[in-house]
Amino acid sequence: MIFQRSHKIFKKALVPVLLLCLSIIISCFCFACPSLAGTSPYKSHGRLLVKGTNIVDKNGDLTTLRGISTHGLAWYPQYVNKETFRTLRDEWNVNLIRLAMYTNEYGGYFNGGKESMADLVNKGVKYASELGMYVIIDWHILSDGNPLTHKKDAVDFFKKMAKKYKNNGHVIYEICNEPNGCSWQDVKDYANAVIPAIRKYDKKAIILVGSTTWSQDLDKVTASPLKYTKNIMYTCHFYAATHKQWLRDRVDKAIRSGIPVFISEFSICDASGNGSIDYTEANAWKSFIKKNHLSFAAWSLSNKAETSALIKSSCTKTSSWKASDLSATGKYIKKMCKKG
Repeated sequence: MIFQRSHKIFKKALVPVLLLCLSIIISCFCFACPSLAGTSPYKSHGRLLVKGTNIVDKNGDLTTLRGISTHGLAWYPQYVNKETFRTLRDEWNVNLIRLAMYTNEYGGYFNGGKESMADLVNKGVKYASELGMYVIIDWHILSDGNPLTHKKDAVDFFKKMAKKYKNNGHVIYEICNEPNGCSWQDVKDYANAVIPAIRKYDKKAIILVGSTTWSQDLDKVTASPLKYTKNIMYTCHFYAATHKQWLRDRVDKAIRSGIPVFISEFSICDASGNGSIDYTEANAWKSFIKKNHLSFAAWSLSNKAETSALIKSSCTKTSSWKASDLSATGKYIKKMCKKG
C-alpha cells in the first residue's frame, strides 16, 4: 500500500515536469523556425513603403532589406525552391529574394521562355511569401539595353503581375534591371508607361527603377527624376573591384538630394562577375550601406564557376550549405547579412 501511494505521488509529480520539458522543446523549435514562432520578416514588418529616402514598415519604423539575387532563372531554376529560401532566411538572416528573369538572353522571356519564366517567377513569389520574406520581380534587361525595345511586352507582363499580386505586400517590382546604350529620357519614357500599368492594380507596392550605364547614372536621376514619387526608388548596381568611391559619391549626392536609392544588385569582385575580390572596397561599400540604411540584394544565388557565385561550383546542394560549400564571396555575403 505504501509503495502504491508513493507510486501515485511520483506520477503526479512527474506530469508537470514532463509538460515543462515539452514546453521548452516546443519553444526552442519555434525559435529555430521563425515562421512557426510568428516572427517572419513580413509578420514583423508588414507592407513596406518609402518615406523620404528610406523604407519604413507598417509601424513607421526604419527598415532595411537584406537580400540575395538569383542568377538567371532559366539557367539556375533549381534554386527557386522553398528550402533554399528557408535556409537563406533562417541561417543567413536574409529577408528578401530577387528573382532575376532575363528578357533577351538565351532561355529568357523572349527566347522561348515566356511561360516557363512566368511560372518560375510565380513559384518564387509563392515560396518567399509563404516564408514571410519580401520578393523582387526583376525584369532583367541586359543585351536588350534600351528598355523601350520591349516596352509593350513589359507593360503587359507587369500588368498581369500587379493584377495577380495586388494584395500581396511581399512583392516589389524592379521594372528595368540595367539600362545601357540608351538615354535617361528613354528610361523615363519606359517608366512612364510601366508604372501606371502597375498602379492600375497595385497602388502600394514599391517600384524600383534602373538608370543608364547599368544602373549607375544616379546623377542623371538627381537632375531629372520621374514625376512619380510615391513608393518609387532608384537602383544602384556596383561591383566593388570596379565601382569605387566615385560611385559612392554619386549615390551620396542622390540621397542628399532626396532620391531614394536601393542597391538591387552588387558583388565584391569586378563588373564581369569574376576576377579577384577587392575586400578593401567591399568593406567601404558595406560601411556606406550601413551608414545610409540602404537595402540590398547580392549577386548571385548560383554555383556558376565565377567569383560572384555564392555557392562553390563543386556543390550541387540547394539548401543547408556548410561553410565548405560556400565560395569566398558567399562567406562574405552571409556574414554581411547575418550582421544586419
